Amino acid sequence: MAKKLDKTAFYGTGRRKKSIARVRLLNGNGKITINGKDINEYFGVETLKVIVKQPLVATNTLDKYDVVAKVTGGGISGQAGAVRHGISRALLEANSTEYRPTLKAAGFLTRDARMKERKKYGLKKARKAPQFSKR
Repeated sequence: MAKKLDKTAFYGTGRRKKSIARVRLLNGNGKITINGKDINEYFGVETLKVIVKQPLVATNTLDKYDVVAKVTGGGISGQAGAVRHGISRALLEANSTEYRPTLKAAGFLTRDARMKERKKYGLKKARKAPQFSKR
């Protein structure tokens, strides 16, 4: 008789700057896949890997779940933040009573509202003005 695999999935959507991450948590052994690539292949910088793993480390579930994420938009830093936010939300769906206080205290459930400021007319960028000359 074939062994039945438990494929219960928990979903979470994370956002940061212009990045949007759709995260799926599956019962597993801690494998993190982002856009079809391993985390080490997708995020070359060690600090970004640490950012992505923070919610799992805080809740001691690093070796309990496999993470499958699809990320679009923004740069790699924003994408790492979006994946972290998505993992946190998915963990809440998995076990909200146990994980919520830990994730809330660490600030992983709060959507980082900081966005790029819009460019204003008469200026070169959002705040950079053209060089001033008296004469």
